[in-house]
Amino acid sequence: MYNVLTLNKIAAIGTSRLGENYSYGEDVQNPDAILVRSAAMHDMEFAENLLAIARAGAGTNNIPKDKCTEQGIVVFNTPGANANAVKELVLAGLLLSSRKITEGIDWAKTLKGNGDAVGKMVEKGKSQFVGPEIMGKTLGVIGLGAIGILVANAAVALGMNVVGYDPFMSVSNALKLDPAVKLMKNNEEVMTACDYLTIHVPLTPDTKDLVDADMIAKMKDGVRILNYSRDGLVNSTAVLEGLKSGKVAKYVTDFGTDDILGEENVICMPHLGASTPESEDNCAVMACDQIKEYLENGNIINSVNYPAISLPRSADTRFCVMHKNVPELLKKVLSEINGNVENMLSKSRGDYAYTILDVAGADKADADKISAVDGVVRVRVL
Repeated sequence: MYNVLTLNKIAAIGTSRLGENYSYGEDVQNPDAILVRSAAMHDMEFAENLLAIARAGAGTNNIPKDKCTEQGIVVFNTPGANANAVKELVLAGLLLSSRKITEGIDWAKTLKGNGDAVGKMVEKGKSQFVGPEIMGKTLGVIGLGAIGILVANAAVALGMNVVGYDPFMSVSNALKLDPAVKLMKNNEEVMTACDYLTIHVPLTPDTKDLVDADMIAKMKDGVRILNYSRDGLVNSTAVLEGLKSGKVAKYVTDFGTDDILGEENVICMPHLGASTPESEDNCAVMACDQIKEYLENGNIINSVNYPAISLPRSADTRFCVMHKNVPELLKKVLSEINGNVENMLSKSRGDYAYTILDVAGADKADADKISAVDGVVRVRVL
């Protein structure tokens, strides 16, 4: 029996896939795995038996990934599960940034009570809400992952010229990208070429303040900036200065901070990117499937701290070994096994590695001997 703690509400379509061999819910004790959405986990203490944490969503800033890695806890996310939902919101923001739709709606509300005169008042006042069409304009997309690709392809379909950049774009993602999208050499080439900019990258020390005063100064006059990725990617002080000077025409984001709320030409909405029933279902299903596959078979899919690795079963005993990524360590691990290694696969990610060993005739004491090897973090026997 596996115990799975849910820190947030997880759609039943996901948890129902765990099966009869699982106990799950918000009151579960001594969990083998945790399912989470937005709950903050940095101050949590993890028991020794905790094996995995799955975030039903893409971002994992609420999870202490470094601590998890050191303790041999695999952290999963669900990339692409909410991509369409976010794409649709970005497209809405793109149009809101161009046409003065929100301002017009707010103004129209003020006309209530004028009876038959409302029609004439609308015709007289609507000219103050003129805004350009997006067709034929250039959209810059920084980050061509699951969301960025969908946004780029949709913008091409809407008649925009699209340029983009992603230093880590995979071959599979490149094949999904519309050939009309022009790939640039770096972020600066994208930002200086576009009329509209949308950002779809994680927040890291390298991407913090990706859009700052220096970069804004190099952009086209009247650029419109969209940030549906993470607070901190766009320097709010710099963008507010750009708005005041007219260098930036509009800033649209779903990450509100006190300094930008209510400011002219800022459209700030709640963080609604994944707030659709379809997205919540997709994330729950993916998170639960990944947890189940790892707990039962030791295979890792969509982890943010350990390598992706999957090996079909080929023996009666499987050892899953988490260890430091250092020379000769794997050789020491193999020397502690008495049985016959039928199949194995080892992959690394940064300073850590993960090895699956399918062993025939394994001695159960082998796990203890492997655990004693210097540099081994955790050993599971399946």
